[in-house]
Amino acid sequence: MLDPNVQAVMDAHKTRAAFGMEKYGVDTTRPDVDLAGWLRHLQLELMDAAVYIEAGINQIKGQA
Repeated sequence: MLDPNVQAVMDAHKTRAAFGMEKYGVDTTRPDVDLAGWLRHLQLELMDAAVYIEAGINQIKGQA
């Protein structure tokens, strides 16, 4: 049996992949995005993650 946290992440990936395919009609095997493009996508996602972390920290501190 898988770790339930691993299973939850796997399930979330499947859900997100299906959503992305429905919304954009392509997956990450698309040839129109080069390495720089994928790195830019990652950078933007990580910037969003930093904002979410800050918001969570502020919520824990009672500042939100």
